[in-house]
Amino acid sequence: MNASKSSRAKRVLKYILRITFILFISSSVYLILCRWMMPPITITQIGGVTGGYGLKRSYVNWKNIPRNVKLAAIASEDQLFPEHNGFDWKSIEKSMNARPGKKKRERGGGASTISQQTAKNVFLWQGSGLGRYVRKAPEFYFTQLIEWTWGKRRIMEVYLNVIEMGPGIFGIEAASKAYFNKHAKDLTRTEAAMIIASLPNPKKYTVKPTSRIVQWRTNHILAQMENLEGDEDVEDVIRTP
Repeated sequence: MNASKSSRAKRVLKYILRITFILFISSSVYLILCRWMMPPITITQIGGVTGGYGLKRSYVNWKNIPRNVKLAAIASEDQLFPEHNGFDWKSIEKSMNARPGKKKRERGGGASTISQQTAKNVFLWQGSGLGRYVRKAPEFYFTQLIEWTWGKRRIMEVYLNVIEMGPGIFGIEAASKAYFNKHAKDLTRTEAAMIIASLPNPKKYTVKPTSRIVQWRTNHILAQMENLEGDEDVEDVIRTP
């Protein structure tokens, strides 16, 4: 009986290892392909459809994403994006050591960088609770890989195309059309900041009608954009070759 149980356990373990290996290889191949192609669909986008929000999406390439949108994203979400290797370890440490009840610095996901947010949106899932902790190891893996294989501009390009910017609205082009009835390349500086201001909670922080928090965040982002203007590292990332 014990021999039978041991044999069964070995078969189960072998099956799990095989599935894990297949998932590892297929996800790695998919990640490399996404260096040149946009993700056909993401789990978050599927969630938008099943949640009754629909799916508004229109991918655009790097040259059709205006400089102001790229600058606003860095100013709001990850000011160390041009410098770090995918992780802002100082912010992570502060987040982990924060006292209960103490408000954390808001940057669209606690201590999450743009690279981490991109990895999570393209390859993984959203949400908190137990799923958040289960997600941490693969999030680290995918974040590191896209830093190594995609580079900063590609990470930013994918990020601004796949991230949710309103209920069922994904990417800067769809958001631009939904809120301002224009292409992303025609957005003004303030319009770009307004859309980016919604990112921490795009279902709650509404661009149209403009919620109080979006108005406040827009002004803050515009001020931060002014501060970052002309920074060599930032300019190197956001410019169009």
